[in-house]
Amino acid sequence: MKISVIGAGQMGNGIAHVFAQSGHSVTLIDIGQASLDKALATIGKNMDRQVAKGILTEDQKQVALAAISTSTELAAGVKNAELVVEAATENIDLKLRIFKDIDANAPANCILATNTSSISITRIAAATKRPGQVIGMHFMNPVPVMKLVEVIRGYDTTDAVTRTVVDLSTAIGKVPVTVNDYAGFVANRIPMPMINEAIQTLWQGVGGVAEIDTIMKLGMAHPMGPLQLADFIGLDTCMAILRVLHEGLGDPKYTPCPLLVQMVTAGKLGVKTGEGFYLYTAGSKETVVAPAFR
Repeated sequence: MKISVIGAGQMGNGIAHVFAQSGHSVTLIDIGQASLDKALATIGKNMDRQVAKGILTEDQKQVALAAISTSTELAAGVKNAELVVEAATENIDLKLRIFKDIDANAPANCILATNTSSISITRIAAATKRPGQVIGMHFMNPVPVMKLVEVIRGYDTTDAVTRTVVDLSTAIGKVPVTVNDYAGFVANRIPMPMINEAIQTLWQGVGGVAEIDTIMKLGMAHPMGPLQLADFIGLDTCMAILRVLHEGLGDPKYTPCPLLVQMVTAGKLGVKTGEGFYLYTAGSKETVVAPAFR
């Protein structure tokens, strides 16, 4: 299948990686060549790890890398696609603009998927002239490792499109789970209030960063504490998802904690900026609580 992936960030390069590794022809699209070059380098490094672990052979890695081409022009990048997966920033206005452009340039039979983690598929589909062919394909991070793909049906998504995406997800080694289109779906509607409550607990002085995460890891068997998880997701992304939940469901329990809003405003976004609830140093796996919370 010819697949175009829009957005060369952490999610986009991971999605391109798994499709190419499974034998599909992939066009990775972003507005800047530097972002595309960085994405290809990341994919190469991640495949090197797979080779080292015996998951891929060196020949398979080279074939997969050769299957990925890049484009800085959306129209050219989607013109022959059978499936387009949008993996841009979690911003509704940006996604609506992208989907209008995809709709205008992709072939008539092309399926349009979004990797959104919270935004309404129905609302995105309404920006196109093919709402029946629009679907959510929410991969988990890191994409090459995590098995789940949350498949979200919009109001008009057809059964045939859903079956195609479910079958494709299975064929690339993922486990697809189909859900309906309500704010946050399942993968974010349940954990985001937990993350927000953990931040509230910290803000109110009930416990420190390490204490809250340790209790959730040891007491609830979570592989990662909610504050560290928020850092890995990105605090700006957490806040955006909570606001989507608040707007879509009208429940005040989804209101982002003032501490979260303050940290995002200050640019302390977690792993991607090097500081959130913890400090992050390239090449180090040591967990160090950020100075603000010591």
